[in-house]
Amino acid sequence: MDVTPHNQGRSPVKLEGHCLCGNVQYAADTEVQFTAVCHCTDCQRQTGAAVSLVIGIDDDALTIEGDSLKTFITRGEDHKSNTNRSFCGNCGSPIISRIDAMPGLVFVKAGTLNDTSWLQPTSELWHRSAQPWVPHIPGAEIFERGIPVD
Repeated sequence: MDVTPHNQGRSPVKLEGHCLCGNVQYAADTEVQFTAVCHCTDCQRQTGAAVSLVIGIDDDALTIEGDSLKTFITRGEDHKSNTNRSFCGNCGSPIISRIDAMPGLVFVKAGTLNDTSWLQPTSELWHRSAQPWVPHIPGAEIFERGIPVD
């Protein structure tokens, strides 16, 4: 996947965020590997929206606190492995997703970040499932399906 992180060539950034009720909080000092919108139908159902805005970061850099984190598992159509979708069991906010076929990578739901001012998606995933009224992001790389897994 050829994507350009927002902090390419710079030192790692401090990412912090939380769920709607504040019980689940997270932080990471890391480089953002990519920022993407996902149009897959599972993300549409999980978020209740046309897209899910995610950032990909190193899973080892992420710390999560709070006792209400729950996980719901779906099965990826392309990678045929589990997608572990974690959310706050109190308020229902989606927080992260981990895909078994992509160890070491975690997808953070970008709407839960404390600072979203820098977000600029560089790719669109599962474009074939995009709602017809959702405009294309200028300059974003289009993937008709998911992120290619080696």
